[in-house]
Amino acid sequence: MIVKITSKRQVTFPARVLDALGVSPGDRLELIEGPDGFTLKPSPIDLSRLGGLRDKIAPGTPAFDIRKFRDEGYDPAAYRD
Repeated sequence: MIVKITSKRQVTFPARVLDALGVSPGDRLELIEGPDGFTLKPSPIDLSRLGGLRDKIAPGTPAFDIRKFRDEGYDPAAYRD
């Protein structure tokens, strides 16, 4: 499969590739260099970096559904302090 690199060095992957990787807009991909070239894989969230949020979330708060959030859209003004 061949993809084109734009003048801004951006690449658009076919939807079936992103679906196979299980990624959506906003997710990150990791490029891993190996002896035979590069491997592309989804970059997991570093859960250790989320520890500082623990005290800011009320007990009993349901898990955040990122897929639902992306699908429904949102009003950014509703999330400002």
